[in-house]
Amino acid sequence: MSPETHSSHEHAAHEHAGGEHHCCSHDADPAAAAIDDASPASGTRLRIATMDCASEEGEIRRALEPIPGIRSLRFQLSARILTVDASDEALQAALEAIRGAGFDPQRIAETPSAKGDSSDHEPHASEGIFRLAGALALAIAAEGIAYFAPDTLVWKATGMGVGAIAIWLAGLATYSKGLQALRRGRLNINALMSVAVTGAFVIGQWPEAAMVMALYAIAELIEARAVDRARNAISGLMALAPATAEVRQSDGSWRSVPAKEVAVGELVRIKPGERIALDGTVASGQSAVDQASVTGESIPVEKAPGDTVFAGTINVTGGLEVRSTAAANDSLLARIIQAVEQAQGARAPTQRFVDRFAAVYTPAVFFIALAVAVGTPLLLGWPWAQAIYKALVLLVIACPCALVISTPVTIVSGLAAAARRGILIKGGTFLEQARNLRAVALDKTGTVTEGKPRLVHQEALSDPDQIAIGASLAARSDHPVSQAIATGLPEHRLAVDNFAAIAGRGVSGNVEGSDYLLANHRTIHEMGLCSASLEAKLAEYEAKGCTVTLLASNDHVVALFAVADTIKPSSALAIRTLQALKVETVMLTGDNHATANAIGALAGIRNVQGELLPDDKQRAVEALQHKYGPTGMVGDGINDAPALTQADIGFAMGGAGTDVAMEAADVVIMTDDLNKLAATIDLSRRTHRILWQNIVLALGIKAIFLVLAVFGSATMWMAVFADMGASLLVVLNGLRMLRGARSTEQH
Repeated sequence: MSPETHSSHEHAAHEHAGGEHHCCSHDADPAAAAIDDASPASGTRLRIATMDCASEEGEIRRALEPIPGIRSLRFQLSARILTVDASDEALQAALEAIRGAGFDPQRIAETPSAKGDSSDHEPHASEGIFRLAGALALAIAAEGIAYFAPDTLVWKATGMGVGAIAIWLAGLATYSKGLQALRRGRLNINALMSVAVTGAFVIGQWPEAAMVMALYAIAELIEARAVDRARNAISGLMALAPATAEVRQSDGSWRSVPAKEVAVGELVRIKPGERIALDGTVASGQSAVDQASVTGESIPVEKAPGDTVFAGTINVTGGLEVRSTAAANDSLLARIIQAVEQAQGARAPTQRFVDRFAAVYTPAVFFIALAVAVGTPLLLGWPWAQAIYKALVLLVIACPCALVISTPVTIVSGLAAAARRGILIKGGTFLEQARNLRAVALDKTGTVTEGKPRLVHQEALSDPDQIAIGASLAARSDHPVSQAIATGLPEHRLAVDNFAAIAGRGVSGNVEGSDYLLANHRTIHEMGLCSASLEAKLAEYEAKGCTVTLLASNDHVVALFAVADTIKPSSALAIRTLQALKVETVMLTGDNHATANAIGALAGIRNVQGELLPDDKQRAVEALQHKYGPTGMVGDGINDAPALTQADIGFAMGGAGTDVAMEAADVVIMTDDLNKLAATIDLSRRTHRILWQNIVLALGIKAIFLVLAVFGSATMWMAVFADMGASLLVVLNGLRMLRGARSTEQH
């Protein structure tokens, strides 16, 4: 189980419940939250023939929850496959627990693949379709016998036999699971359908009993396929990275080897038109690379030596030789897939509410049905057969499929749609909560600006050799400003001893026997080393939007370096869009006030706070939360991590961002495009609208047929069609999120 690193909203991240509790999971148990879904890259695969609905998934999760040593679970309901990643001892205990819950797990393979999953599923799917087609044909035959055959004992017995065979073909699994649920005192959909169909058959409504069971089984199959489309929408990414890579050998030749065997640091050749198998840095060659599958960028990006490329992207024009920087199972693509799959396991607030509601709703309707069956003949004088029939119709209507399925399909579709746009959201909770943001704090460097500043001026205040000392210290730092200094002065390199980075301030080290500090204006000013003439010189640069870094010895400043960062082309539009969404924008930066105000003016940000240390940024976010309410933070550096954690939702820039920032954030924007921030908020609002459309649809249809069942003339046919129709309506409505993402990709 992957640990979460959030603090103020850590409780939300810990609501993981693995797969989506759709279809019939009204008896979901929060205890199941301790086991997360994970990438299917490892683990033991089990085929569970009677696991085809999320109610069974929930029961299995509850059975496995108490077992220590289980690292992750992955459910594939349509294929009836469960992948368990656990220690050997825990695996044996898990198998016993699953059998104890009434299921029969069978091992099928130790190392799954996308192809294997598909091939495993196809024979089973074909068998199921033919079986249900036969059941439907027999149910239709039973209806025909009831309507058209003579009313004789022989034909009646024949019709009942045909109906019984149809029920057996379509409902054997339902009966098996229903009886197990009744023995455990649980009123799930299998228990309700078993009672309803048996009751209808006993009171002489065998044609309807057969048809209801056949239609119910078909609806379950369609529903499972539709839900899997949402749950596995991101799984297509797995096929993007090639299975092999062409690697340079020690004798200079090239050989195709499995991508998973390529070590970090090896040289890989990618021909024009090929997909890139591994993350890496371009060693030689120039080309345009289509990164849409990973970052959501619609236009290919030019790559040259030193640039980064990602697994799963397409080399469009020229040949490239790439030095691998990550193993195949640790590529950015692999981490995106794993993060989205884990995010799919986190139940969003609306989903948790619906699960709690359904847990009360189903037993309530069951007891209403019982009251109708027993109470109306005694109190209202209804015929017993009529009262029992109405009660059985109520049991069918009681199925909470449409209600409970309405939320996970929409949430998972939203997560997948975001990933296709290059927005990695780490859970349904954050997808839902983004719509509530009233303020957003933005780091400057790498967020509002390009984050690739360049050195525009350097000046030694005494000895010209001090320039080399400053460049040597800068070369040891990973801060963008220091890197700009080092890149602008590549020929100046001296040995540095006792090097240390001081978060939010600068770096220090010993060069040629003397201690030096390469730091920002604020730090040098606090040390009392800024003279009036130096302050005037700094003010001149800062007014132009430059960031000035100062090199100081123990008692005076010896050199200065002016670095300029340019605003991203997308920043100004992104800020205007956020303001149109009624979201207050604030820029937080460690740069001096003059530089911060100059960049803020270019971006259209009125509220700018400069000269902030990491703790200052965290306190600034806290102040925004008190003033405006839910607040987001966007950053890309180590010094942004405290503020990202403090914010209600943290957004990390994934392209230039540090691993620490991306780990602390709840949303990672893969393209470093601020417009994706507004897109996330807009997607969250759209998701919320569709969620409540689905809930209203599901409850509205249920309410209408409940009234018709008690006071009107609703039949079991109508009840099943209403349940099936409502389920398919909410599924299709939720899947609209994916169609929107696909349109964006094509555009």
